[in-house]
Amino acid sequence: MAILFIDLQKTQQFQNSQQALPPIIAGPILRAIDETSMTIWMLVSHKHEFNAKVWTKQSEILFDQNIKQFSNIVKVGESAFIYVTTLTLSQALSEGSRYSYDITFTDNQGTCKNLQELMPDIVYGNQKNPSFYFNKRIKNILHGSCRKPHHASKDGMLSVDQAIEQSFENDTSPPDLLILSGDQAYIDDVAGPTLFAINQVIERLGLFQEDLPGATVNNSKQLPTDEHCYYQRPALLPDNETTETVMSYFFKGKKKPIFTSVNANNHLISFAEVIAMYALIWSPEMWRYTTLTPENIAPQFAATYAEELKWVEDFKQGLSKVRRAMAHIPVYMIFDDHDVTDDWNLTRGWEDAVYNNAFAKRIVGNALIGYWLCQGWGNDVCKLSPLAEQLLPFFSDTGITEHDKVIDILLHWDQWHYTLDTQPKIVVLDTRTQRWRSESSLSKPSGLMDWEALCDLQQELINQPAVIMVSPAPIFGVKLIETIQRIFTFFGRALVVDAENWMAHKGTASVILNIFRHYKTPPNFVILSGDVHYSFVYDVTLKFRRNSPHITQITSSGIKNEFPAKLLNWFDRLNRILFGTKSPLNWFTQRRNMTIRHRRPSNQQISTLLNGSGIGQVKVNHDCTEVDATVLLSNGEEVEFIKRD
Repeated sequence: MAILFIDLQKTQQFQNSQQALPPIIAGPILRAIDETSMTIWMLVSHKHEFNAKVWTKQSEILFDQNIKQFSNIVKVGESAFIYVTTLTLSQALSEGSRYSYDITFTDNQGTCKNLQELMPDIVYGNQKNPSFYFNKRIKNILHGSCRKPHHASKDGMLSVDQAIEQSFENDTSPPDLLILSGDQAYIDDVAGPTLFAINQVIERLGLFQEDLPGATVNNSKQLPTDEHCYYQRPALLPDNETTETVMSYFFKGKKKPIFTSVNANNHLISFAEVIAMYALIWSPEMWRYTTLTPENIAPQFAATYAEELKWVEDFKQGLSKVRRAMAHIPVYMIFDDHDVTDDWNLTRGWEDAVYNNAFAKRIVGNALIGYWLCQGWGNDVCKLSPLAEQLLPFFSDTGITEHDKVIDILLHWDQWHYTLDTQPKIVVLDTRTQRWRSESSLSKPSGLMDWEALCDLQQELINQPAVIMVSPAPIFGVKLIETIQRIFTFFGRALVVDAENWMAHKGTASVILNIFRHYKTPPNFVILSGDVHYSFVYDVTLKFRRNSPHITQITSSGIKNEFPAKLLNWFDRLNRILFGTKSPLNWFTQRRNMTIRHRRPSNQQISTLLNGSGIGQVKVNHDCTEVDATVLLSNGEEVEFIKRD
């Protein structure tokens, strides 16, 4: 009977493989939108004739043309093309108005279909077409980070869909935009079932393979059949004997692993794997062409595979709603480490080890190519146009030419940060590629931003009445946890505790705090952050200053990830005891000249840290003097952070 079951699964897989691919594999995702333009991201199966149309509630046409001349098109496989399309509108968008749009395609037989015909679940209720709400005066933001598909929790992105759906049902204004502040894709931490699906997607789409310099396999097409493909990828990942001195700062023993993720058993390696991953986390389409009946899985990993499969199946079920949500709200993104690999650029020693090894550099570079194509480009197409002009000539009809040169260009690019011309202004920070490297020790954490980047940041802030700043990592973290990280760093073990905090590097800490103290600093800051897998809200003011800025830091994490519950409870309790508002221990920290008040989650009596997958919601007035913070948990509960009197 078991044999019959497997045969039926293989038969279904064969039948799926014979089906024609859908025109749109992933997307459409709304990206940057301003008064005169809108950007749309899609992964499509063929260079069909796509036409886009945008119109007002009064049926005035703002755009109605073939999108080819407005699109950057990158072929990433025989049946895979990435479209980054910017539509220039015939008249400016009006504040507080809803606009409809549609994308139609015409196949080789002349058949024309629109989005609802292609994917009926792309619309809400009685809608006939997708739409978006334009608001330059920001009042309502959704934000979050850390979305790991196989984590044992519900997907917080479903809360985005629910918030938009409720706005239609209640005829109210929806959230203005969605900010994803890191770890949208877990490139270094992949479930066995997801990797199994990735390999099928690569084959079905004909995603381009590559030679792998310095690897134990000659070409990425050999990865799926390698005995170490599933759950044993540390055997495939690079070690570097020449960096033993460097890496001995981090690890004991003779074998010196370059990649430090504790969950690297299925770490993605090739460019094709990265693109397939993006196709699977944002859309249900390619899951329909996969079967998750395990093959080539060693018996000792069968139980792990079965446990992960439960949550991957649950993740799949919500992807239609995730796709629908991202088609109805402007989405802005910035990377954090898991979008590339754990501990990315954490220390100077880590960088020396990775970038001096050809294979390690290729792995990091492939993830960064994927970020550029699938995330970074859509934030600000104009700002990234010089990068695109350098890179696009290397993308051919058969694959990437001069692959290493493409990676070198990307690794030297330092303009991933961006601003939004909203009211208040939104400033999104790159805390990964502009590091302030320690000159005294290979093992000390690098500063999250260097002097030059911080000077540029200060210029963005000068004379602004209020600013919303997006930092992947909290600027003001949980003091107890930062102290533990500092202790490990003192003993040369920064990588063990992921010492990713703004206060870990003296120079960076000093400059960012001085920026807040500057007399031209905006009187009101809102800082949105994530990374840490729990949520909390701080109200911060400066001591000993007559006109102190008010800083509200709102940390929301993760979208689909959580902190170990018992451990977090202990950290919360000890932090309140040791580093309370009046604790003398604060005088030994960088924050001795600041007053930090915690907001309490409404579902708790004492605790200040909230553990649970979900999405953050922030509501502000025009000058950010009033800031309300809520977490929309994936279980349907809404938890507000209560401000102290």
